[in-house]
Amino acid sequence: MTTDTPCLRLGIIADPQYADLDPNLVSDRYFRRSLDKLRAAVDHFNSQDLDAVLVLGDLIDRGWENFEPVLEILDGLEAPRILLPGNHDFLVEPDRLTDIHAALGMPAPYHEVELKGVRLLVTDGSEISLFAPPEGDERRAEAEKRLAELKEKGAPNAHHWNAGISDSQITWIAERLADAEASGEDVILLGHYPVYPSSDHTLWDAEELAALIAGSSSALAYLCGHHHVGNYAELNGVHFVNFCGMVDTEHENAFAVLSVFDDRIEIAGHGREPDRRLERTITKQR
Repeated sequence: MTTDTPCLRLGIIADPQYADLDPNLVSDRYFRRSLDKLRAAVDHFNSQDLDAVLVLGDLIDRGWENFEPVLEILDGLEAPRILLPGNHDFLVEPDRLTDIHAALGMPAPYHEVELKGVRLLVTDGSEISLFAPPEGDERRAEAEKRLAELKEKGAPNAHHWNAGISDSQITWIAERLADAEASGEDVILLGHYPVYPSSDHTLWDAEELAALIAGSSSALAYLCGHHHVGNYAELNGVHFVNFCGMVDTEHENAFAVLSVFDDRIEIAGHGREPDRRLERTITKQR
């Protein structure tokens, strides 16, 4: 049985990347313009009946002081907000690195949110990286090792601005997916880095994580940012949606409203973000 009433509606923003900086004309990024774009997105979201608004990382381009104006605008949201950091959010003073997750209102770097019968798994794609862990943390050494191995293999995502996750986090994701399968609940995973299809922006652990997600009957979608041009692919009935970066272009915005129905997921895109209708397979329907 299907219905035209969505069971969950989410506002989606990726990569506002605000900073009080002149534009980067080579990459077509207009950092100061992101505040006006955020205000427009908040105004639209407040006109909708939403269960939450997600920001999928890179709230700022760099500099701790740039969080304040972004968070002030997001304070105007009527719906609850779920924020997670991207690689640029860690380009702050070294003594501020351990404050990032608290500043974004996160209870932990990776955690679960239950929302109207759907589990949202907030993943920590920057867990093992050259920028998020404090200096001297063993995760930085692990990141250096992984990146060197990827470069040796000629991997397209062997870049310092990508990152990876630990075996412990993989185990946690597997356990949460299995628990959702046992209870007949749907899961949407949230991350900053794409995991499928492969590109120069994917998470270092992309293949393993994508296979884990696609192998779960509870998983509906994985939502991310990081690759500002956006992307989409389907794997075993799971929808991998990479949302466009808000910071790109001087005037055109990019954000979306995602609605989950019994038989489909609809994405109403704004500006550079396209509309999508994503069918739910029989095995994914409850």
